[in-house]
Amino acid sequence: MAVPTTGSTEPVLSVRGLKTHFYTHDGVVSAVDGLSFKVGGKEIVGLVGESGCGKSTVALSIMRLIPKPGRIAAGEIIVDGQDLVPLSNQQMRRLRGSKVAMVFQDALTALDPTMKVGKQIMEPLQIHLGLSARAARERAAELFAQVGISSPVARLEQYPHQFSGGMRQRVMIAIALSCNPKLLLADEPTTALDVSVQRQILDLMLRLREETGAGIVLITHDVDVVAQVCDRVVVMYAGKVMETGPTERIFREPRHPYTIGLLDSTLGLGREHGKRLRAIPGLPPDLINLPPGCPFWPRCSWRTEQCQQAMPSLEVVAPHHQVACWHQGMAG
Repeated sequence: MAVPTTGSTEPVLSVRGLKTHFYTHDGVVSAVDGLSFKVGGKEIVGLVGESGCGKSTVALSIMRLIPKPGRIAAGEIIVDGQDLVPLSNQQMRRLRGSKVAMVFQDALTALDPTMKVGKQIMEPLQIHLGLSARAARERAAELFAQVGISSPVARLEQYPHQFSGGMRQRVMIAIALSCNPKLLLADEPTTALDVSVQRQILDLMLRLREETGAGIVLITHDVDVVAQVCDRVVVMYAGKVMETGPTERIFREPRHPYTIGLLDSTLGLGREHGKRLRAIPGLPPDLINLPPGCPFWPRCSWRTEQCQQAMPSLEVVAPHHQVACWHQGMAG
């Protein structure tokens, strides 16, 4: 069952039954297994979960950048009314940047260290929008100013190593926004940044979604970041959706034991002073040929025999709030 968006009526992104598999000598890795969610214009949806749960694979699937031996095995990825799955590589190259763009996790490795940042932001403007070199340079300076980079004209002449970590992330966001995409994917955009710079980047994303009207998918393992900026949250585990709904409700009344575990293991979110953190026991499962049942059951204190036999479907527990758990009522 699809969750209505809180942004514009027509979603800018609709992922339906997405399955992305990696075909290895040891077996099939089900990195994303039947994922469905939507993102509306001016809406920020957070994909949250531990490392290895499939969050980044979702983003790479949407961008159609899955490396071999992986491929999209099933499902639809509809951006601005167009399904991206059947498109050729050449067709996707025309859409990357102009319809969907991505801010990668490590700006230092994503930017070309041998090329001035001005040229790196001008290239998509010339390729996708057909701007002249002069017009592209003017637009690049405007974008730098928009994302809060001071002395934008002068800084176009600098190289990535001359920018701080936070400023490099702003450069990446400027490049992603250069061709006015409908959808922006941000993969751990605040990782390795100090708290004050992290807050600046999150504030920038909030401002830009209002100014540009773009829908944003924020991929993170940090539930505090989700609480600060996301309208809705999709909790992932082993490539599946465990819980999804409005951020405020899920953080106030989590119903899945995995969501509860994530919240109990964080320092923020108004945690009482002196209250001990509780780690989730065990490790995420091996994704090669997962057995039947809920993938979280080996780590779950609520588990019963039923959990080992079949994966529960997402059930509505409140308006726009869904949970995939046989025993979600225990959360109350």
